Amino acid sequence: MKSPIRLPRLYAILDSTCFENLEALLTAAEELALAGVQLFQYRNKTGDARRILDEARELRLLHSRARALAPHKPILILNDRADLAAAAEFDGVHVGQDDLSPEAARKVIGEDHWLGFSTHNPNQVIEADQSPADYLAIGPVFATGSKVNPDPVVGLDGVRRARSLTHKPLVAIGGITRQNCRSVIAAGADSVAVISDLVRDPAKSAEEFLRILG
Repeated sequence: MKSPIRLPRLYAILDSTCFENLEALLTAAEELALAGVQLFQYRNKTGDARRILDEARELRLLHSRARALAPHKPILILNDRADLAAAAEFDGVHVGQDDLSPEAARKVIGEDHWLGFSTHNPNQVIEADQSPADYLAIGPVFATGSKVNPDPVVGLDGVRRARSLTHKPLVAIGGITRQNCRSVIAAGADSVAVISDLVRDPAKSAEEFLRILG
């Protein structure tokens, strides 16, 4: 039986729409890794399967090199596509409510890889708690511009409610910044997923997040 995973406090989301091109994304990923970020998710909602796979492999190669220099071994998660996560030799996959089910995703990636699952309300948390997911995400905690049609904001009370409904590691996502991240951890999240507030000056931003999160 696989041991429960332990989430680092900071979960960096590398969203392709936040970067001008792949080179900019890879540069940010390297800077974040060298600053001490341990957990990354590559998210591409617009590219076709070939592009996503090619870019994921580039990111894996970069992190393979960075692992020799980074203070911790970076963990790579692919958003949505369990098949591409396996093909790119990522460490895991994160699926949403409209993606492949956690049960189906687990069959694709195997037992030794990380599996995350997004939730947006108490009923989904209760159901996800019985799934084979290693960790759950709850959100959006605050208003966010990273999705075209975001789910309703859950707020800090939503994080507290989710925490009371599952013993699985809990990632909070949505509108999280250096200014509000501590309140999210205090509400019960084990980790905060950050997109926008890591894009500008990634190394400095990550160092500040890690200092604040402790």
